[in-house]
Amino acid sequence: MDDARSDGADPIVVALGGNTLLGQHGPWTVEEQRDVVERTARRLTDALDAETDLVLTHGNGPQVGNLLVQQEAAPETPQLPLDVLVAETQAQIGYMLQQALDNERSRAAEVMTLVTQVVVDADDPAFDRPTKPVGPFYTETEAAEKPFETRAVSDGTYRRIVPSPDPVEVVEADEIADLVARGNTVVCAGGGGVPVVREEGLRGVEAVVDKDRTSQLLATALGAERLVVLTDVEHAYVNFGEAEQRPLERIAAADLRDHLDAGEFDEGSMQPKVEACLRFVEAGGECAIITTPDRLAAALDGEAGTRVVA
Repeated sequence: MDDARSDGADPIVVALGGNTLLGQHGPWTVEEQRDVVERTARRLTDALDAETDLVLTHGNGPQVGNLLVQQEAAPETPQLPLDVLVAETQAQIGYMLQQALDNERSRAAEVMTLVTQVVVDADDPAFDRPTKPVGPFYTETEAAEKPFETRAVSDGTYRRIVPSPDPVEVVEADEIADLVARGNTVVCAGGGGVPVVREEGLRGVEAVVDKDRTSQLLATALGAERLVVLTDVEHAYVNFGEAEQRPLERIAAADLRDHLDAGEFDEGSMQPKVEACLRFVEAGGECAIITTPDRLAAALDGEAGTRVVA
């Protein structure tokens, strides 16, 4: 990948978790999805200066899981692979975010959605060890009856899990940088990007790439000032879910890595967010933030969220 840094102001990359776009439980009508997206767009607009160069990425776990459920309920229709479903959800969520941001942000330049491919290693061990939760939430009894692999998540419910290989390269990084340099807000890398491998060209593979890791890779390539990971909890915690749980606020990267190495963070939820923040700061980023959409403004002012610094 060529150096994708532009000559303009350093952008901020904001990664929206799939659950922050829909909430944790469904199903959701289009109107309900639109309401949540519009609320998120207002929070982003309120928290960021109108002239801030914004690159927005997003998760797709609930949405891509719902598409899997839909097509499995209609076996007479063609069954689409995960990479195609990821591309479909990039368009679905990107369209709603693009429209909502166009209606909220008072900038001459437009919001643009870019279907984004991400190269992964065909030999990544993640293909043999699924960890990424997608789709609806099930009870333990419901999960036991499913024909696919599931795992328990933090609230005691269960979700389907799929392979989540590490991103190696954002194929369209240079194009994203060009759009940002022209003053556009860019919605990209949805669902972590469409996973592809390089084999005499590009070929899609059955996986869902973690959007936080892809967001870090892209933020570093763009020379972003800050990486912000928005999720459904205000902080990363140590001893999460226990009586002595403690929120991490401003923390040095070295100290956060100690917590990561000690196994403090769940690999299917907070661990990739922490890893992305660490990689961003260790690669020269100024600050990485984990917080909720409604605490974004305070976190950017240094008054909320987990803030990772060198």
